[in-house]
Amino acid sequence: MGRAVTVATCALNQWALDFEGNLERIFRSIDIAKSRGARYRLGPELEICGYGCSDHYYESDTLLHSFQVLAKLLESPATQDIICDVGMPVLHRNVRYNCRVIFLNKKILLIRPKISLANAGNYRELRWFTPWNKARHVEEYFLPRIIQEVTGQETVPFGDAVLATKDTCLGAEICEELWAPNSPHIEMGLDGVEIFTNSSGSHHVLRKAHTRVDLVNSATAKNGGIYILANQKGCDGDRLYYDGCAMISVNGETVAQGSQFSLDDVEVLVATLDLEDVRSYRAEISSRNLAASKVNPYPRVKVNFALSCSDDVAVPTCMPIQWRHHSPEEEISLGPACWLWDYLRRSKQAGFLLPLSGGIDSSATACIVYSMCHQVCLAVKNGNADVLADARKIVNDETYVPEDPREFCKRIFTTCYMASENSSQDTCNRAKLLSEQIGSYHINLNIDAAVKAIVGIFSMVTGRMPRFSVYGGSSRENLALQNVQARIRMVLAYLFAQLTLWARGMPGGLLVLGSANVDESLRGYLTKYDCSSADINPIGGISKTDLKNFIQYCIENFQLTALRSIMSAPPTAELEPLVEGQVAQTDEVDMGMTYAELSIYGRLRKIAKAGPYSMFCKLINMWKEVCTPREVASKVKHFFRMYSINRHKMTTLTPSYHAENYSPDDNRFDLRPFLYNTTWSWQFRCIDKQVNALDFLYGFTFQVLAT
Repeated sequence: MGRAVTVATCALNQWALDFEGNLERIFRSIDIAKSRGARYRLGPELEICGYGCSDHYYESDTLLHSFQVLAKLLESPATQDIICDVGMPVLHRNVRYNCRVIFLNKKILLIRPKISLANAGNYRELRWFTPWNKARHVEEYFLPRIIQEVTGQETVPFGDAVLATKDTCLGAEICEELWAPNSPHIEMGLDGVEIFTNSSGSHHVLRKAHTRVDLVNSATAKNGGIYILANQKGCDGDRLYYDGCAMISVNGETVAQGSQFSLDDVEVLVATLDLEDVRSYRAEISSRNLAASKVNPYPRVKVNFALSCSDDVAVPTCMPIQWRHHSPEEEISLGPACWLWDYLRRSKQAGFLLPLSGGIDSSATACIVYSMCHQVCLAVKNGNADVLADARKIVNDETYVPEDPREFCKRIFTTCYMASENSSQDTCNRAKLLSEQIGSYHINLNIDAAVKAIVGIFSMVTGRMPRFSVYGGSSRENLALQNVQARIRMVLAYLFAQLTLWARGMPGGLLVLGSANVDESLRGYLTKYDCSSADINPIGGISKTDLKNFIQYCIENFQLTALRSIMSAPPTAELEPLVEGQVAQTDEVDMGMTYAELSIYGRLRKIAKAGPYSMFCKLINMWKEVCTPREVASKVKHFFRMYSINRHKMTTLTPSYHAENYSPDDNRFDLRPFLYNTTWSWQFRCIDKQVNALDFLYGFTFQVLAT
């Protein structure tokens, strides 16, 4: 009797609407799976068209091209003698569903629509798809003619069913269904399903991977079974990085782990597993067996095929392993670096340009690019032909081989220090030293002539000359003069990005990198259309605290000693005049709050869903050792006032790598007004009322204690 089943799952770097590339990567994954003896192959969610098609799902072209790709898969000899499970959108009775199409030997076995759609945070699946709400119900799906011509089938089962092979039973979940409180694997397991599959489009967030791993392992810890998870990887066209982590679990323990961050477009995990381990595990769980005796059965699609061989007693099976999680600093080093590589090669640009100020944020961005160069060289060393081909296209040299990260960095990365009369020599030296250590092509320039020209035009038209506050100017004048410097830097950044390589006699243009962190964006501590305005921003979803820890990681792991002085220097915009040659302006004084406080405000506002009053109520307990209720009230009011005044800046925020769940990204993650009543009169009055009550209570308590 067959008991050892060999299955494969994969992480594919699919790209929205890249049907040709997506098909090629699917074929490669199937070839690898078959070469390693797998009899079943699982791919990521919506892998045929790419997960991030967004409103392109409305287009009939997307459905048509998905079926054209499916036809290519069905008719290919490469897909023979292996059950293939692929993802694509399907229109059934004029309703669009997110589906798995499972086929074997030119026959479609089942089309399984998604039951629970992801519709929170970055996900908007209910905008494009409808959930299948008919539990354990199957209907006939009439195949389009291009598929009928290949399969010879007119209709196939469509709905909530499971597959019964000659040796086991398989049931499918799709991404969000694993995270739902009533996951299908619970009832399927009780009904005798032994192998659960999950095709995901799950993106990276700092410190999230362990949650996904725990969910997969817990899915079979109570109920027994084999759980196979596939996931998208890479940047498929927007702010998200899908972080792979394909895995296979048996009875609550991981037996195969894929990489979380990798430049490999195709990664396949294959495992041989003993079905008797599942059966014996379940046999002694009496509560599970009692529940199973009462479960409503799933429709079963019979498949005349086995995942095992009849004589497999001597076949070795996989044993449990310990999952290795990356530290947050490693995640920052690897995730945004892989995202940048995908963006660079797919945009067909020649590299990046970064305004490097010598501060923590721009230095962290530079370190991420340097980490990307490390990953490219390592991938080429390990024989990744795709990465080598992409690197050669980027540098326009068909014989080039990237071996040294610093040398590769010199070819594709330009840093630019844009000094003004308000810049210190210290930041200039820090930027220069860091550029030397990472190997970037570095430019030093001075913007004073441009600033004076712009201000001179204003003065000529109005007859007035604005002054900084230290020279007797008003706050309006002071802010305007700072903003002029910041915006000129943005204009120069784009000019140099377009023409630097031209001036050097090299082809192509550069992508401009932004370097505003998530906390500054939340507070609005940035000039609209300054150097925060760029093509992409790899740190826009990362907190200042995490960036500082990442800088320390780079000191230790990349030996970038220039970062030590950057770490020790107070963050500053350097937009106001120096005092005796030294910087007088600092970020936290300007903001009226610390970066640590900003992270707390951000988590409470977004993750805890706290408005001004609720945030005050939470913070008077969190900060009771360091702040009075009145001080907390003042801090909360100041934050919400500044946040609401500056919220309009989020509408033009540079597309940023999504890494933090309190991101203020206005594109689709954090949907809020950008014209607020910034007095928050009702909300602040509620806070004041509570503060007065607490003052009275504390005063009364003090009097009682004194007597």
